[in-house]
Amino acid sequence: MTSPPRTPLVPRPAKVRFKAGHFTLDADTCLRVTGGAEPAADLLRTLLAPATGLPLRPAADGPVVLALDSALTGLGDEGYGLTIGPHSLLLRARTLTGLLRGVQTIRQLLPVPALAASPQHGVPWTLPCADLTDVPRRPWRGAMLDVARHFQPLSYLLRYVDLLALHKINVFHLHLTDDQGWRMPVLAYPKLTEIGGHRSQSLIGPGGDRYDGTPHGGTYTRAELARLVDHAAARGITVLPEIEMPGHARAAVAAYPHLGNRPDRTLDVWTRWGVCDTTLGVHEEVFDFCRTVLEEVMDVFPSPYVHVGGDECPTTEWEQSPAARDRAHGAGLAGPAALHGWFLDRVGAFLTRHGRRPVAWAETGTELPGGFTVMAWRDPAHALAAARRGHDVINSHHRATYLDYPRSAGPGEPPGQPGGVVGLRDVHRHDPVPETATPEAAARVLGTQAHLWTEYAATPARIEYLTFPRLCALADGAWSGPSTWEDFSSRMAGHSARLDALQVSRHP
Repeated sequence: MTSPPRTPLVPRPAKVRFKAGHFTLDADTCLRVTGGAEPAADLLRTLLAPATGLPLRPAADGPVVLALDSALTGLGDEGYGLTIGPHSLLLRARTLTGLLRGVQTIRQLLPVPALAASPQHGVPWTLPCADLTDVPRRPWRGAMLDVARHFQPLSYLLRYVDLLALHKINVFHLHLTDDQGWRMPVLAYPKLTEIGGHRSQSLIGPGGDRYDGTPHGGTYTRAELARLVDHAAARGITVLPEIEMPGHARAAVAAYPHLGNRPDRTLDVWTRWGVCDTTLGVHEEVFDFCRTVLEEVMDVFPSPYVHVGGDECPTTEWEQSPAARDRAHGAGLAGPAALHGWFLDRVGAFLTRHGRRPVAWAETGTELPGGFTVMAWRDPAHALAAARRGHDVINSHHRATYLDYPRSAGPGEPPGQPGGVVGLRDVHRHDPVPETATPEAAARVLGTQAHLWTEYAATPARIEYLTFPRLCALADGAWSGPSTWEDFSSRMAGHSARLDALQVSRHP
């Protein structure tokens, strides 16, 4: 007697039992869809049509059932149940988001050619019989893409979201502004993109320190960003916008010098990498600017969270500015350095009043005002320190989640962020909850996310080379919890064929 087939799934489901037999989708297969589940049926058709050509028409007696059931409380906000028999397929969830997660599992259970972008002929579209129950371990499973340093067109962002959805990532963190570029249009401040969206030189050297005279730039329209939000939402993904303040603001100050600490000075959009000492000023015009920008951000992005950057903010300009020193004194602060927390507190309070939750990077875990969700990136201990202070935390330790570091030290590896290697095993063994966390602190850790800063990633092919398969490891752990290396690597051996079918330019 032969064993039932086993299909490698990434992320790993919470519970799965494969059985003998299979269910086949063909031109006559119809979908029975309960009320509220129609968007999941639409997604299934959209994703399968290019390769299979299957219409998957609606029918009251269809053998493929997509059903919402509010009584399935044990599945939470994203869980789902999938039962596949020889003559039927039943996908159930308490929420639409759960059904969308199940659709991605159906894609993975089908033969690999189902993921191709062009018609695949002569392939039987079979799924193994199985009983599957799946609930994520962590509610925040994110991926950040920096489009400020190297702009990427909307068409690629849509593809990137599709790749995230396949791996059940639920937050797409879009890093829209930095010293090297401002990518989102703001109606009240058109020069942010007219000037701030373009720089005079591009990075070309393998060491990251040589430039040529080739200009680089690009901006999105509001309509494009709205389309991205809708595309992501249809796949169960929230787009988290990031607008940097008060540091990493060179592009904004280049566009509007009066927002800086030296309004008489004309700056260019920064053409270097690293931390620039240009910061926003602390006069009221700056807060008018921040409020206006964030209002437009909230108009475009319905995300319950808004990221305001917040880290790597040199205080040199404030210390040298009589106006900033007077501001610090008038606010009762110990000195200009304390303006950093004061600035973020005002911005965070504004977002909170508008029903949003402010998010910022943390360099120590203890410096952000109350009410902020903390992205702790420097050290795992900082995540724990923030949780102990009562912050919600996304543990983003750079030595496990920053994908701009090279994956290996081999001579054939393209250049990446200096300072070390983040290998596939490093990402795989990352657990967002520190071992020493108390139950109370552990409950504050929402999850984790990967990050790709694009100093060394100017093209989509390079982005995908750096992202995959490391993102697979992060997604697997964030959804499923820890696994052995042997288990993960054996599943990746099969999952790599899916990445190839999607034409992902991945690391070997």
